[in-house]
Order: sequence, then C-alpha cells, then structure tokens
Amino acid sequence: MSNIYSSPAFLKKALERAIVEATDSRNMEHKPEKGHFTRKSALSMDTMVRLLLSMSGGFLDKELEEAGVSVSVPAFSQRRSQLPFDLFENVFERFNERCKDTKTYHGYRVLAADGTCINMARNPKAPSFVQNESNPAGYNQLHANPLYDVMNKTYVHCVVQPQPKADEIGALLFMLNWYDFKEKTLIVADRGYESYNLFAHLMAKPQVDFLIRIKQDRSAMREVAKLPMEELDRDISFTITTTQTNEDKKRGYVLLQTRKSETRTYSSNTKAKRWDFPSPYPMKFRVVRFQLDTGEYETLATSLPRSISLAEIKELYHARWGIETAFRELKYGLGLVNLHGKKDAFVTQEIYAAMTMANFCSRIASQVVIDQRQENIYTYKVNMKMAIVLCKKYFRAPNGNPEKLMRTIAKYTQPVRPGRRDPRNIKAKGFVGFVYRIAGSVNSFAQIGLQALV
Repeated sequence: MSNIYSSPAFLKKALERAIVEATDSRNMEHKPEKGHFTRKSALSMDTMVRLLLSMSGGFLDKELEEAGVSVSVPAFSQRRSQLPFDLFENVFERFNERCKDTKTYHGYRVLAADGTCINMARNPKAPSFVQNESNPAGYNQLHANPLYDVMNKTYVHCVVQPQPKADEIGALLFMLNWYDFKEKTLIVADRGYESYNLFAHLMAKPQVDFLIRIKQDRSAMREVAKLPMEELDRDISFTITTTQTNEDKKRGYVLLQTRKSETRTYSSNTKAKRWDFPSPYPMKFRVVRFQLDTGEYETLATSLPRSISLAEIKELYHARWGIETAFRELKYGLGLVNLHGKKDAFVTQEIYAAMTMANFCSRIASQVVIDQRQENIYTYKVNMKMAIVLCKKYFRAPNGNPEKLMRTIAKYTQPVRPGRRDPRNIKAKGFVGFVYRIAGSVNSFAQIGLQALV
C-alpha cells in the first residue's frame, strides 16, 4: 500500500522545508559569525545546502556548472567555511522528523549500530590525521557512527569522530542519551560493541532492547565462557563490582577495573573500563548460540523476551548486514569516496549531506512498484545506484515530475539472489585525489569531443 509520507512530492517538500528551517537564523543554536551571509550572493546559505546535497563525484568546476551556479571554486570553498558547523546535521534531523518510517519487526523498530571510515585528503595538521608504524607517512580519516533503520533503510542519527579518537561504544552511548525512543526499538550490533557498561545502559533505557554479537572463546565474558559450545538459549545472571574485597571474591562477583581513583598510580598494563552505575550491580541477560552452515558457532547477548524465538533472533541478526550495503551505497552511490573538501569540517558536512540524501532516495525507492513477471527466475528490486542518480536530479529540478520519476526508477532493476554468499574481499581503499578526478574528467570530455568530430 502506498505511503503518502514516502511519495516523491511529499519528500521533496519535506526536505525543502527542513532546509528553510535549518537556514533560518532564528532556529540556529550556532549562528554564522558576524558579517557572514548578510548580503545577497549567488551562494546563499540555502543554495550551499542544496548544492552539497545534490552533488555527485565530479570535480567542483563540473558540479557547479551542472548546477547552473556561476562562481569560482575558491569562492565556493570560502563560503563553505562560513557555514555553521552543525547546519547539515540540523537539516538531517529536521528532515527525519518530517518523515514517517513505518516498517517494524514484531512491533520493534530495528536499528543497526556500526562504524565506517571515510578517507580524506592528507593533512598532517588536522585532528583526523593518523600516523603509526604500519603507515609512517600518515593519512586522514573520519569515523562515522550511524544508527541505521534496517527495515526502512534509513539513517536515524550519526556521530562523526576523528579516526584517532574513534570510539564506537562511546558514540552509541551518546546517541542513547540523545535520542528519545518513542516506540519499541531493538539495537543490533556486532562484536565490537560487547561491553558490560553498554549492556547496562541499554537495559536502563525505556523502550529499548539489544541484540549484540559477543566473544565465545577464552576472552569471552566470564559467565559466557562457562557455557558449553553447542546451540543454546539461556538466561545468565551475575553481579558486577568495581572493588576487590575478600567478600566480593567469595561471592564470585565480576570485577571491572575502572581507574576510579584519581590519586592512585596505575600500571600501563591495567585496562580501564567504563562503568557508569553503582557497585555492586546485578546484571541478567539472555545468551543464544547457534550453528552456522560452516559448522562454526555464533553467540549473541540479548534482552529480547522469550516470545522472540531463536529462529527469529537469527533472522534479526542477519538483517544487521543491511547496514553494510547502506555503507557501500553511501560511499559509491552517494559519493563519499569522491569528496569535495579537504578540511575535517567540510567532510563532516558531506557525511550528513550524503545521509540526508540517502534517506530521501531510499524513502522514494521504497514506494516504487516493480513488475514481477512469472517467467522470471528471480525477484527483482530497484537498482539503487540509478535511483540515487534520478532522485538527485528530481530534487535539483524546480518542476520535477514525481510520476515520471517513479516510472523511470522502475525501469532500472536488479535481481535478488537469496542465499548467495561470496567471501568478503576486504581491501583498504585510499582517498581519490582531486587532481586525478579532474584529469579523468578532462580525458572523458576530450574523447567525447573526438567522437563528435569523427
């Protein structure tokens, strides 16, 4: 059934309204500096936001020409530096508030938590600069930590950090405190989020449950390590303490070293852990373990009730991988591998702009009807790469035709191949340089010109 809140016309109006509200100085918590955006210019704050939302991976001269904006690249960059640092985050949040993502799983809104690195131009003076023994020359990265709605394929919130200070658990804790969960929500995460402190925060948050993959070897949580290596579904309970008295030891409490004393000198080998709750602290959660087709086991900690079966838990955890697909679309479909700025602040702008446009495109694509013919071997779905191109064009056009947009998106499809598994080809990919993109585009233009002459 069609959802009016996901129709192209509604979404375009909602995004435009979010831009108007975010660029209205009366709504700004952090206003532009005195003298910025006070006189008429081809690059108004509203225009800057629209440009960065609709840009692709081309070099800046090409992007500005296609947008019909006659300004120089230095003028554009100077104007970017005058934008309030939280402007694009504001647009992102206001757009989400105006939209309604309605798909749930057994009444739960399913949010995946994960992090991804955004490669940048090298700048040793920036907070994002990383230098280590394996890479003495150094490189620059920002770490994006989003909450992603896997059922509705939209980004809910995001924390951006310089890679040297990347802290995925800390980012999720911040979002838990910031976000008001008005409906039942399930947070799904991979093994990097295994933390007693995070579990306690999640269980203390109203309307929130969690499903997190945890270690199962010798380094596993003590009570988990005691469990047999077989398929199981058990409740475990234990008590956490930050002290190490004889009484604590006798009762078998789990000790967390927190470096709580400011005057004591700790060994460099002492691993300090977060703990934001009283001590001792009773903890109880459900542990499920199931066997994969490979014969290996996977272990998950969850606060889900027993009305959610083991089979459903496996399905929910598998759905978490939707965030990996979303990251690929964010980088390659929406252009985060081809950035238009070098500064950390500029790249942060583009991260929020890309997530905003990802939500715009995904909400439109979810309403496209694909003709599933009986003679087809596979079910077909929207080709998101083309949907992104078409939705950006629709957003930029003053009088775009929403019906035509939906028909055109429906023409570009790709098959769904269930059960298909390929080994993950993990390769470090560097930043695509500005000069390289200009040279590539000039060569392409030259080839087109030669073909026209022949």
